[in-house]
Amino acid sequence: MKNIVLPLLLIVSLLGCDKKKDTSAQHIVTTDIDNFWDAYDKITTTQDSILQYKYIDSLYIQKGTLGLKSIMEARNYTQEDYINAINKYPEFWSSIRENTLKTTNYVSELNEGIEKMRGIYPELKPAKMYFTIGALRTNGTTVDNLVLIGSELAMADKNTIASEFKGNNSVGRRKYFNSNPIDDLVLLNIHEYVHTQQNEQVDNLLSYSLREGIAEFVSTTAMHVPSATPAINYGKRNDNVKKKFEEEMFFGNNIHHWLWSDFQNEFNTRDLGYYIGYSIAEIHYNKAENKQEVIKEMIELDYTNETQIENFVDGTHFFSMSLEKLYQDYEKRRPTVVGIKPFDNFNKNVDVKINSITIEFSESMNQEFRNFDFGPLGKEALIRIKKVIGYSEDGKSITFEIEDLKPNKHYQLTIGSGFRNLKNVPLKAYLVDFKTSK
Repeated sequence: MKNIVLPLLLIVSLLGCDKKKDTSAQHIVTTDIDNFWDAYDKITTTQDSILQYKYIDSLYIQKGTLGLKSIMEARNYTQEDYINAINKYPEFWSSIRENTLKTTNYVSELNEGIEKMRGIYPELKPAKMYFTIGALRTNGTTVDNLVLIGSELAMADKNTIASEFKGNNSVGRRKYFNSNPIDDLVLLNIHEYVHTQQNEQVDNLLSYSLREGIAEFVSTTAMHVPSATPAINYGKRNDNVKKKFEEEMFFGNNIHHWLWSDFQNEFNTRDLGYYIGYSIAEIHYNKAENKQEVIKEMIELDYTNETQIENFVDGTHFFSMSLEKLYQDYEKRRPTVVGIKPFDNFNKNVDVKINSITIEFSESMNQEFRNFDFGPLGKEALIRIKKVIGYSEDGKSITFEIEDLKPNKHYQLTIGSGFRNLKNVPLKAYLVDFKTSK
C-alpha cells in the first residue's frame, strides 16, 4: 500500500496552510492493513499450524499499531480467531482484499467529515482513526479517543463472498454485504468519532440505544446525508417497533435483541435500538431553537444522571407515556414467586432431611430460562443445587434436589430475574431464606 504521506501532502497543497486539516490528517492510520496481508500471504502457503501462528503473531500482531491492540482487546480477538477465520473463509478473504487496500483513497473525505463535525460541535476533541483487519466481529468500535475500524467488514460490498458462512450467519452476512457498507465508510467513521466525544453509557437498553442513536443523528446531521442504517427507516414506518421497545425496555440482558447482532426478531430487522435513540435525538433537535447548543447537549449527555436522561427522553414525548409510568407498568407485569415447598420461607426450624425444594410462581413460566444466585450472606450460606428435576406440567412451579443440609445453619438462595414468563417478562427476584433445626 502507498504511504499516506503523499495523499496528505497533496491535501495540504490544495488547502494551503489550513493547520486544522493538516493536524487531523495525521490521525488516520492504515499500516495494519498492509501488515495483515503480508501475514495472510505467508499463512496461506502452509498447513503447518505452528508456522501459521508464528506468521500471524510476528508479521501482524507484534507489528500492530495501538489501534490493532485496542480492537483486539475490545473484541477479545486472539491468534486462534485470526487463524480460524483465515482457514475457514478463503473465498471471503480473496473477495475483500482489494477493497481494504483502498483505505488511503478516503483520507481526504475523512478529514472533510471531521471538519464538518467541528462545524456543528466546535468543542470537538482530537481522536485517531485506525483502519485494522479484525476477525469478523465488528465493523467499527471505539476505545477512549480511538476510532477502530474492522476493515474486513466495514469495506465490504455486494461482491464480497458470504457463501462460506453458515446458517443465520450466512443470511446476515449476505444481507449486510449487499448493502455496500464501503459506500458509507466515511459516515461510519464519523459516527464512531462522535462516540469518542460522548460519555460512557450505563448498562441498560435505553442508555445504549440513546448513545448509538445520538451518534448516528449527529453524524448524519454533520455530513448532510441520510442514515445508512436500515433500522431507522423501518422503525419510522412501523409503530409496533416503539411499542415493543416500551414493553422490553427494562427487561435487562436483552441488549443483543436490539443492538449489534443478527438476533431473529419479529420485525426481521436488526439494530432497531438505533431507531429509538435516533428518533429521540431528532425530535429534540427539531424542537430546539439553538441547534448548535442542542448538539452539544446531546453529545455531552451524562448517562449516569437518571434525572437528566429522564428529562431528555420525556421532553420529546416520543414514548406513549413517561419513563416512570412505563417502569411502573413493567413492574406490574412481572411474574412473582408466591411460595415454596415443603416448608414456609423464613422458617427457622427446617428438617435437615429435606432433599428437594419446589418454587411456585404466580403464572406459567418459560421453561427455557432459569437463574439462581447467592443471597446477601454469600457463598457460605448458599443452598447448593444437586439436580434440577424440572418444571410442573403447567409451568407454574419448578423443583430441584439440594445437597445435604447441615444442622443449625442459615441458608439462602436467590431465585433470579433470569426466570421469565411466557411473554419473556423477567421474574421479580425472590430470596429463599431459612435455618435448619439443631
